[in-house]
Amino acid sequence: MIKISNETKVGALTAISITLLILGFNFLKGKNVFQKKATMFVTFNKVEGLNIADAIKINGLRVGSVEGLEEKDPDLTSVVVAFHLTRAINIPSDSYGKIVATPLGTTAIVITLGNSKSYLQNGDTLNGVTTKGLMEDIKETLAPTVDNVNRTLLSLDSAIRKIGSVFDQNAKQDIGQILNELAITTHQLNKMLQPGKGSLATTVEHISSFTGNLKANNDSITSIVNNLAKVSGNLSQADLAKTIQSLESATTSLNQILEGVKEGKGTLGKLTSDEQLYKNLNSTANSLNILLQDFRMHPKRYVQLSVFGKKDKSGPLMAPLADSLPK
Repeated sequence: MIKISNETKVGALTAISITLLILGFNFLKGKNVFQKKATMFVTFNKVEGLNIADAIKINGLRVGSVEGLEEKDPDLTSVVVAFHLTRAINIPSDSYGKIVATPLGTTAIVITLGNSKSYLQNGDTLNGVTTKGLMEDIKETLAPTVDNVNRTLLSLDSAIRKIGSVFDQNAKQDIGQILNELAITTHQLNKMLQPGKGSLATTVEHISSFTGNLKANNDSITSIVNNLAKVSGNLSQADLAKTIQSLESATTSLNQILEGVKEGKGTLGKLTSDEQLYKNLNSTANSLNILLQDFRMHPKRYVQLSVFGKKDKSGPLMAPLADSLPK
């Protein structure tokens, strides 16, 4: 059996420890030595907030991480960022990347895919677009508002100065008097609103009492409304059409009767249209009038009431007497 010396064991253990240390360090940096990857580059004018192992995202999906950052030339005109992909992603050659910072302080490179049919290969360089930081965006957003506020303050200051120059001593006294009268009016209004004493407060109490009475008599009001609803329902259910039809029929019959009278039909029609009948009736009434007057003036001519009386031998009355009743 081969005997392994202690020096060999220590050397092997040291080699394994160094290997695990390198693998762990690369893992913390976002590198995976056991995974096949493609390394690409992107150039930015500045990379504020970007660090090694920051994410590479496409459509919100993490597809890689930053592997290294270095200057492009000694003048530091731009910074070259190396990154590796952990997924097999086809990136069109006209795609571009930009650094995006979140409010939580994390930073990532977001790649926006293009429309080209040719794709980037291992070692190719991606176009980089410089974006503004979060604070710069906030400043640019607030800058117009700040400018407007400054202009408003300047205008307000100018207006106040003009008002102060326009108002003379008399005008200021008038304004003071107006403010004094306004204070007096406010005091009077407070008196009117004083509970139990003010007129407005009393009015409000009366209104409250009235509404309370309405609430107390709610059942009676409801009963009245129900009765009205019943009456209206009975009216709506009544056979009004039949009644109207009967009235129309009676009106038609009355019109027919009046038309017959107008045309001389029937007894009433003949009385109104036959002139000879009218004359005969008038003559008969005249004769009857004469007879009654003669009977009143000479009753002995028609009735013998006394044994000793003598017979009235005067002639009969031929014309009516004048009316003796007062008109």
